[in-house]
Amino acid sequence: MKITGVETFRVGLPRRRVHRWAFNYVAAGSDYVLVRIATDAGVSGIGEAPALPDWGGDYGTHDGEYSVGVVDVINRWLQPVLIEQDPFQIDVLHSRMDAVIRGHPYAKAAVDVALHDLKGRALGVPVYELLGGLVRREVPLAHSIGLMEIEPALAEIAAVVEEGVKTIKLKIGIDPQRDIELVRRTRELVGPAIKIRVDANQGYLTPKLALQVLRRMQDYDIWFMEQPVMGIRNLSRVSRATDVPIMADESAWTAQEVLEIIRLEAAEMISLYYTKPGGLYPAKQVAAVAEAGGLACDVNGSAETGIGNMANIHLAASTRNVTIPGSIPVNAPAGRRPTKMAGHYYTDDLIKEPYEFRDGCFIVPDRPGLGVELDEEKLAKYRVA
Repeated sequence: MKITGVETFRVGLPRRRVHRWAFNYVAAGSDYVLVRIATDAGVSGIGEAPALPDWGGDYGTHDGEYSVGVVDVINRWLQPVLIEQDPFQIDVLHSRMDAVIRGHPYAKAAVDVALHDLKGRALGVPVYELLGGLVRREVPLAHSIGLMEIEPALAEIAAVVEEGVKTIKLKIGIDPQRDIELVRRTRELVGPAIKIRVDANQGYLTPKLALQVLRRMQDYDIWFMEQPVMGIRNLSRVSRATDVPIMADESAWTAQEVLEIIRLEAAEMISLYYTKPGGLYPAKQVAAVAEAGGLACDVNGSAETGIGNMANIHLAASTRNVTIPGSIPVNAPAGRRPTKMAGHYYTDDLIKEPYEFRDGCFIVPDRPGLGVELDEEKLAKYRVA
């Protein structure tokens, strides 16, 4: 089997509400990239790059990517080294992509997911089988509350708890007083049984400020704080001064960065993406390093469409130390949503069938490849010029 074509599409989905976080300016899902890889055997696969120009690594170590740039990287640099190659040789193809252009992990991740989808379809197995096999059939959701006013946030929290969500993720990092008040009122609303995790997205400018906020939030039994400050050394200063677990996200893109986090005792958890390291194949390597260092993971992302988000679910389902509920969408086409509010980012999607979601968890599909089908009419409808 040989690769015969690599096709790109820019897409944007309609949103239920704006979902904001610290230092976020570009709306998630408004301009993402799909990649379709075709073969001479008539089998194809599809992947996604949920590129956001305003989201990257510590101190410019990983630049934000954007849709036009992703398309250019794939068409100009990656496609020539993929054509006529064996799509099953995913490690070799990563080496070929890395040889012609450094960085650009989101562009490479879209290709990687398309290759896994293609390979799974060709072999008649779900992607999780290509990633080590099924560890868990159900993947729990942590519903994410973006930066918003407290009253509508509480109304949304009440609704998703009613739908079976057992973990709430609160975006914080802009206004410490607002953040503490939101956590206090959330705990009063949901009681002791629901877990609360908070995510500052590097929003607190110093470790001391982060610790001041963290110590006040401890009174309301938060589970952990995600990326309170920028930089692994600053994370280490926070982590060493508190008993509350710290999760690294913007600081944890590659296996090498996770090694540094372990060495400096900068976090007890990392947020694992298929995009940050450049695909599912390198994401499993990141997870293995984290596991060796005793770090638990969630699987998170950038509010992918139903294509890319299914890669998240297969990654979570096949990785032993992904033991923390992640905040990813419950994707579904318009009029067929399995939830009213839980995981509800978009009012429509590019897939033909809704995700299966029950009792606060995604149910992992057994269909070949990613297990989702692209709706060509929706693709035409939501293409970005």
